[in-house]
Amino acid sequence: MDLQAWADQEDARIIETIRRVGWFINYIGGECCSRPGCDSPPDEGPPFAYTIGLFGLGHPEMLIFGVDTTTAAGVLNALGEHVRHGGTVMPGVVIPVPGWRRVVPEQVPNPGEIVLWANDFYQRPPEHSVPVIQLTYDDDQGRFPWDEGYTTPELQPRPGTFTA
Repeated sequence: MDLQAWADQEDARIIETIRRVGWFINYIGGECCSRPGCDSPPDEGPPFAYTIGLFGLGHPEMLIFGVDTTTAAGVLNALGEHVRHGGTVMPGVVIPVPGWRRVVPEQVPNPGEIVLWANDFYQRPPEHSVPVIQLTYDDDQGRFPWDEGYTTPELQPRPGTFTA
């Protein structure tokens, strides 16, 4: 399969998932690579995942760093359901995610440098990116990355300091 055929299939899969569910979750980094010919080492930096489709529901897309695919899907789907049912995920408001941790949504100042597939889906150039909020989560001790003693700051870059 050539790269263009793969990209066309990915586009069709994203569209079908958004029609069926309301959003798609794009996971980047970690140990997985699904595109043909991908034999490169894992990406530098933490893995991350973001939604594609919430912008179509009148809400910013959501982004999370440093978690595995199962956790990313659980958090993004739980909060996506909240949005689907008329809720809003507001920057600065602490949200407990049932069965997991607390998150604080933060505005991302450079979304066009991160959510490349979301902008491609909405046909928006990076300088007119869809808006994005980063879901920043606490550690096992209840500390956030801005708190003294936070255990793994490298997993959650601060908004505006990361590019894909």
